[in-house]
Amino acid sequence: MKKLIALFAVTTLASTSAIAAVAISGSASVSYDDNGSGQLAANQSSTSYDADLSFVGTTGGTSVTIGMDVDGGATVSGVDMTSKIGPMTISADMHNSTTATQNNDGDGDYRVDQVDTGVTVSLDAPIGDATIGLDNSGNVSVSGTFSGVTIAHTIKDGSDKTVGSASIAGMDISLTNDAGSSDWKIGTTVSGVAVTLSSGNDVTATFGLTGNTMTISRFGEDALVAATAVDKNGVTYASDAKYSKALVKAYTTVAISRSLTSGATLSATYKDSDESLTLKAAVAF
Repeated sequence: MKKLIALFAVTTLASTSAIAAVAISGSASVSYDDNGSGQLAANQSSTSYDADLSFVGTTGGTSVTIGMDVDGGATVSGVDMTSKIGPMTISADMHNSTTATQNNDGDGDYRVDQVDTGVTVSLDAPIGDATIGLDNSGNVSVSGTFSGVTIAHTIKDGSDKTVGSASIAGMDISLTNDAGSSDWKIGTTVSGVAVTLSSGNDVTATFGLTGNTMTISRFGEDALVAATAVDKNGVTYASDAKYSKALVKAYTTVAISRSLTSGATLSATYKDSDESLTLKAAVAF
């Protein structure tokens, strides 16, 4: 009997240790949209749900992260493993998510299902604060922070990408150049109001209002983006071919949110382009 009790105690201790190395977090929300002036007679309003869970298991210098979409059924959304071996960090994306294909709804979906698994090896090189990385596609990246400026440059075949960010005179500035196409964003705080301006003519202002948070956003017009042409044989699509993106007129949203004593956040968002009102209750843990 004593041996049985001792075995039970050891088993319990091992189980407790294993559980202690697993962190669980998640979020959930429910939204009601009256659909504004765009409502249909058969569907004057709609309710949507979203719930996600994240499990992170850690042992030594290795961690595994599993993401799940749990509204409407349990679906794995991501599986990633990261491990350190001396100066090297090895990261593996092991989940090949299903890409929305043949869905020509005007938001630029891929025509061909994408393979998004891969392995990245990063090396903490003794070159200042630089880190050098290599992935399984042969792309080489160099990143680091120099004199307060953070820069990441990825060398690809014909489509290099550079991302830079810095805080200068109270402004947070970021710049991205991807295969010759540049985007930038500037954020600052003036008299307690957080203001963000981007290269897409998008402006957002966030400020406190009697215990609530109000965010006013103006989104510039997004031009029509033509579909990616078929390849040279005129029949099949290239592996990264996309459908077209529809023209989106400029619009403004006003959102008011409040944190409740229950731990949830309640928000109301008005969109002027279709005069719609969306109510949303959300919680994260």
